[in-house]
Amino acid sequence: MPNTVSNAAATAGETSPPAAASASGKAADNVASRDSWNSKELLGDRLEVLIVHGDETYRLRRTRQDKLILYK
Repeated sequence: MPNTVSNAAATAGETSPPAAASASGKAADNVASRDSWNSKELLGDRLEVLIVHGDETYRLRRTRQDKLILYK
C-alpha cells in the first residue's frame, strides 16, 4: 500500500515525512495496524501535508499557534 501522505507531499514539491515509529521508538513493521499517529511523524518540519481519502484531497496544516487544521 503506498504512503499517500508522502506521495501527496512529494507531488506538492515537498519531501516525504520521516519513517513511522511505534511507541517504543522502533520503525513500525505494519503501518496499517497503527491506531494513532504523532503529528510530527506526519508533518515533519513542514507546515502542511496533503492527505488523499477516496476521491478527495485534504490539507493538514499546522498553525503559528501549533494547532492543527484539516481543510477539504
